[in-house]
Amino acid sequence: ALRRELAKELGFVMPSVRILDNFQLGTTEYRIMVRETQVARAEVRPGMLLVMDPDGKPVELPGEETLEPAFNLPAAWIDASLRQEASFRGYTVVEPPTVITTHLTEIIKDNMPDLLSYAATRKLLDDLPAENKKLVEDLIPSQVSVSALQRVLQNLLAERVSIRDLPTILEGLAEAAAYTQNIVMMTEHVRARLARQICADSADKSGAIPLVTLSPEWEQRFAEALHGQGEERQLAMAPSHLQQFIEAVKHAFEQQARLGVLPCLLTSPGIRPYVRSIIERVRPQTVVLSQNEIHPKAKLRPLGQI
Repeated sequence: ALRRELAKELGFVMPSVRILDNFQLGTTEYRIMVRETQVARAEVRPGMLLVMDPDGKPVELPGEETLEPAFNLPAAWIDASLRQEASFRGYTVVEPPTVITTHLTEIIKDNMPDLLSYAATRKLLDDLPAENKKLVEDLIPSQVSVSALQRVLQNLLAERVSIRDLPTILEGLAEAAAYTQNIVMMTEHVRARLARQICADSADKSGAIPLVTLSPEWEQRFAEALHGQGEERQLAMAPSHLQQFIEAVKHAFEQQARLGVLPCLLTSPGIRPYVRSIIERVRPQTVVLSQNEIHPKAKLRPLGQI
């Protein structure tokens, strides 16, 4: 069920999940491995309930304080007899199996790029409907190699952009290949072609995209800090400016989080991937959009500026 759900959401069927006993772990411990490497480890309390305050405040019920493993939120394991009181107080109440499933789901999403192998990429192409075969023949491998396609798809998945609309992605790559073989630039072009999908996935319950924009001053600082061409293009910003930017981002987004809002950050197209490379270190869940990715019919809700 989890694999089907993720395939529907992100666009490809991940490898099967194997569950194994490990006597080196504690009786209440579990760990999650990706390609034989441990990526997460946590504990659950069978027979108890994990509760969290939706506002991120400490839980005011008797129990064992802990952190919810998927999102590192303040939480507590409480006795099952306190379920009704926890619900009455407005706490989120989660049973141990759901804790593990949620943790596993987030770990899989975080590691989707590593799970998309060359063979899986090839299978995505082979499974396309007949009407798309001509597009594949014209594009691969004469203009774009399977390896390059794999890297572009991995870049999209790294920011949780679904690759389910593979024909549009291939059309975008065909356009991009006419002027560049740079994987970053090709990815950015494809993202612009996926504007409708990206905007729909970024919208809140009202159908609008909550946005924090980057000020002209920061836009200029980032543009001036880019050096090199093509694959060698890098961000070389002074450490003091980077720290200043990180603090400004934390302040702006924590302020919105206290209001229950998770906004996207809007930048100009040329600097978007480099801004994202900084943001992901401190707020990996934050979506960074470029102006090219805003669909003409998207509803926007500006909330502030950094």
